[in-house]
Amino acid sequence: MADNTGGDLLAESLLAQGVDKIFGIPGVQLDPAADALYRRSDRIDFVCARNEQATTYMADGYSRSTGRVGVSMVVPGPGVLNALAGVATGYSANSRMLLLAGQIDSGAIGKGLGALHEIPDQTGILRTLTKWTGSARHVDEIPGLVTEAFRQLSTGRPRPVALEVPPDVLAALGSAAPAGAVAPAPTAPDEGDIRAAAALLRAARKPLIIVGGGVIAADASAALREVAEILEAPVLMTENGRGAIDARHRLAFDALALRAFRGEADLVLAVGTRFVSTFGTPLDTAGAPAILMNAEAADLEGPRVAAVRVLTDARLGLDALAAELGHPAREDRSAEFAAVRAWLAAQFDDIAPQREYLAAIRGVLPEDGVFVSEFTQVGYAASACYPAYLPRTYIGPGYQGTLGYGFATALGVKAADPGRAVVSVNGDGGFSWTLQELSTMKKYGLGLAAVVFHDGFYGNVRRIQKNRFGARYFATDLTNPDYPSLARAFGVASATAYDPASLRGVLAEAVTAQEPILIDVPVGEFPSPWHLIHEGVPRPEPLPVGAHLVPAPLVTEGSGA
Repeated sequence: MADNTGGDLLAESLLAQGVDKIFGIPGVQLDPAADALYRRSDRIDFVCARNEQATTYMADGYSRSTGRVGVSMVVPGPGVLNALAGVATGYSANSRMLLLAGQIDSGAIGKGLGALHEIPDQTGILRTLTKWTGSARHVDEIPGLVTEAFRQLSTGRPRPVALEVPPDVLAALGSAAPAGAVAPAPTAPDEGDIRAAAALLRAARKPLIIVGGGVIAADASAALREVAEILEAPVLMTENGRGAIDARHRLAFDALALRAFRGEADLVLAVGTRFVSTFGTPLDTAGAPAILMNAEAADLEGPRVAAVRVLTDARLGLDALAAELGHPAREDRSAEFAAVRAWLAAQFDDIAPQREYLAAIRGVLPEDGVFVSEFTQVGYAASACYPAYLPRTYIGPGYQGTLGYGFATALGVKAADPGRAVVSVNGDGGFSWTLQELSTMKKYGLGLAAVVFHDGFYGNVRRIQKNRFGARYFATDLTNPDYPSLARAFGVASATAYDPASLRGVLAEAVTAQEPILIDVPVGEFPSPWHLIHEGVPRPEPLPVGAHLVPAPLVTEGSGA
């Protein structure tokens, strides 16, 4: 590697770790890195977005749909700041992401001289939103820092990391050689903790399992299913945990089922979940003690109360637990499960209009097709009841609740595996954040179906203003483009659906064609899902039947429609 630029060392170090795709936008501080990538374009694809936000959203989608590291690259200052929404989303959702952040010249860092794109303490800003941030100050530090970034991504709880490389360091000549690929080093459980957990589980008559994104991040689905079947225990999946066990499995339940099961549950096993509500309060288990199993030590502590704490990777922990449990005789709980499913169906009747749209989407997506949710009325319902059949086929924004992340994230999913069916569900509010990425969709032929449910409002904020503030509506009405015309302007196909049946038909064609398409779905007011998602929220008054439907326009002869 003698006499290679820092850009060359960076590119070769990424290749050594198996990186084959980068989402980014070039700029003057990144020129030596961009030139190095140009000369390796046969080995690393560079997907150029139209907004720095989209680069990290795409890296997140790439990572969470594959389990591999998603890499993004942006210029310093405004580029980094704009990219942080995607970093924050990945942080909340256990995403293996590497942000390659440009910097100003190393000699000017921290001096406040007003260099192009300079911001105070960019490194400190990145450290607040990443698991680890490194900053190269000499060209030969680059390979070691890349290796450390991947070590951080391969140990403990997966979360984004960042690496800053100033332009003078990228341009300098160096001789360091990249290290070999970093092998995963998951945290193994303490044997005594496993024995203690198994003893409690063997003694429990009606144990309950709650799982989160840590199970999916650890590829622990098979181990989870084995433990659940040994215990005859229902598995409740949080939003990040959707797909951890096939939704069609007899032991699979939505998280809402906690309200039905906890009255008789005598023990809870919580795996790979923060085990708190969306408001940061402990989950109500009606007094049932809990075994907490997590790769993040902080998620084993207060406000949670645990009978046993197991610090471990979810797969290693569940494998060890299954081996320790053996095969004790268990009571058949089929009648109990059937009753809970009937109760769930009755609760979800409150959001029947959203479920009809979700059923239309689920009905045409293959088992391995990916549903990328968004903060929209159909997306809120999906977080509570979308049936994912496989891990990494449901992607939501986690506790960050990032409005506008969905479309760009779905592009990253599609770029990771162009042959996989992907549906992105958006509202007209959130879609406006990254609609310019229709350009990226077209340029790279990313054949996903982007569905926009549009009602002309920031719907959730408007509902709050209606119900809590006497219908004093403030800044919630939207002026939207004509979506078919917008798609046409970018050279993307479009379609319009006015009800679940027509959406299913359009999506069936889109999934077969695997071509970029924007699907416009005009809608009215949907029923509120919040009493189903947040315990303690009162059940709202029902809306008139069909309130969510907007009639298709009449087409008459000679109308020109």
